[in-house]
Amino acid sequence: MSPDLLPELAQEIRQEIIDVTSQKGGHVSPNLGIVELSLALHRVFDTPKDKILFDVSHQCYTHKLLTGRNNDKFKNLRQSGGISGFCNRFESEHDAFGAGHAGTAASAALGFAAARDRLGGDENVIAVLGDAALTNGVTFEAFNNIASTTKKMIVVLNDNEMSIAKNVGAIAQYLNEVITNPACNRLYSDMNSFLKKLPFGETVIKMTENTARDAKGWFVPSPFFEYFGLMYLGPIDGHDIPLLERYLNYCKRATRPILLHIITKKGKGLDAAVRNPEKFHGATPYNVVTGESLNTDKSVPNYQDAMGTNLLKFARNNEKIVGITAAMASGTGLSFLKKELPGQFFDVGIAEEHAAVFAAGMACRGFTPVVAIYSTFMQRAYDCAMHDVCLQKLPVTFCLDRAGLSPNDGATHHGLFDISYLRPLPNAVVMQPKDEDELADMLWTSINSGMPSFIRYPRGKGVGVKIKDEPARLEIGKAEILSESDGKVCVWALGNMVGEAVAAAKSIFEECGVKIGVVNARYVKPLDVGLLLKCAAENATIVTLEDHVAAGGFGSAVAECLCASGAKCSLDIIGWPDKFIPHGTDVKAIRTQFNLNTEQITSRIKAHLA
Repeated sequence: MSPDLLPELAQEIRQEIIDVTSQKGGHVSPNLGIVELSLALHRVFDTPKDKILFDVSHQCYTHKLLTGRNNDKFKNLRQSGGISGFCNRFESEHDAFGAGHAGTAASAALGFAAARDRLGGDENVIAVLGDAALTNGVTFEAFNNIASTTKKMIVVLNDNEMSIAKNVGAIAQYLNEVITNPACNRLYSDMNSFLKKLPFGETVIKMTENTARDAKGWFVPSPFFEYFGLMYLGPIDGHDIPLLERYLNYCKRATRPILLHIITKKGKGLDAAVRNPEKFHGATPYNVVTGESLNTDKSVPNYQDAMGTNLLKFARNNEKIVGITAAMASGTGLSFLKKELPGQFFDVGIAEEHAAVFAAGMACRGFTPVVAIYSTFMQRAYDCAMHDVCLQKLPVTFCLDRAGLSPNDGATHHGLFDISYLRPLPNAVVMQPKDEDELADMLWTSINSGMPSFIRYPRGKGVGVKIKDEPARLEIGKAEILSESDGKVCVWALGNMVGEAVAAAKSIFEECGVKIGVVNARYVKPLDVGLLLKCAAENATIVTLEDHVAAGGFGSAVAECLCASGAKCSLDIIGWPDKFIPHGTDVKAIRTQFNLNTEQITSRIKAHLA
């Protein structure tokens, strides 16, 4: 394409992204900010031979549009039958590496580069990562090995000063100093202007490589990228396609690992996203002009807001209660604490492992940390939860948001595995509330328990029950009987599946006149063994119901207990299959696909009456 047409193409792509995300939702700001870089990458490099790896890959919409997915599947982005919102190796050969979590691009790209070197290939390997990835330890573990592993690899640092919220910490401050230092910028501006006039400008850049590095050392803090063995170029304008192409072509010919630092504007092209990049990082359908969400029903609070407002209420009366998040203040509900009690709030950046150990350190000194992390990201902090919290029996509360489905995001973000990996941890208390009022009770109980505790709850709206003015302190390990059975079937349901069990019991009674027992389990660990064995003795069948994989989950805990006791009843475990569950339009659509909607659950329970 003629270079003078590229700005028009960039605008068309932005408009397509806005048109689709305003109807379907999605990662708006990251994708609008990376359009020009994506165009330049695909003009300079040749996928699928050359490998472009996007960190997190929530900024891959332009890449997808340029690689054969500008069709109805893109218009159904993140919906059932549409394409994923992340790179997916099963979707296209142009998606070199699937992702959904931060910090993987540099390590995976180095793996690609090492494999290429061993195989004698000549393809280029490019890792595209945001400045937020520099708060993630995995990125630095990769940086530490690049120079000793390969001579040819490109890292593009897309610096927009944001992860989801504004970046925090020393790395963000360092990059800001590089960007804003006038002497450094003048040096690079003058150098680039001079080189543009030379027929052998790239050769001159190479010849003055060491001089440039030394010059930067005079004007800005020590360029630590070069201490990792990465040649550093930049910062340059990430929205100037000709400039990007010129630098990327130089990177392509480089004979040592190289890092190109570019500056972009998150949300560029949509005023509402520029004004509020955090809100539009991952947005629900919205009004293009005003930026307001099209989901205007605020009568029922989200679970994360119920957690956040109650934590704030408790923290007002106890300065030892602190909230900790890994770059997810709004998404986890900790924004309430951040706004009103900033001294009791900590954002550690995209560093879940650090968040867990940091909390353990504060707990050792008498504080009561509440760490709010999405279930899918808690997987990264598992060793820390085991080794640093549970082993030392420290009073840290982990609030696991998005436990269950994150429907539009798909397999990388579903929280379907936390029970399985938390159950084996000694000293751990694992629980899930049936509604937002019980969530407040569990949060209060956990804070006052002196135990390592994990509270899991789903994404999205609560049940709509009123939260009590004063929370109740629950007895740890005690379930709640919601309805008695007539001796045939008793359903032990966990969390948001309690409502499904109640609905199924009501439907079966109305149709068959049979009373189905329903128990709100509340606790996965410790189980209410006494009540469970009583139900097993009084019923022919126990059915367990959970929003989690069946393998190793709540139902498995019940099975172990019944087996150990020699119970004679039959057991039916209803949960998600041993598969990675894809994305879909909404929770109902995905549950229906896997025989887990209300009607299908009811039919399965009713089958035990035959």
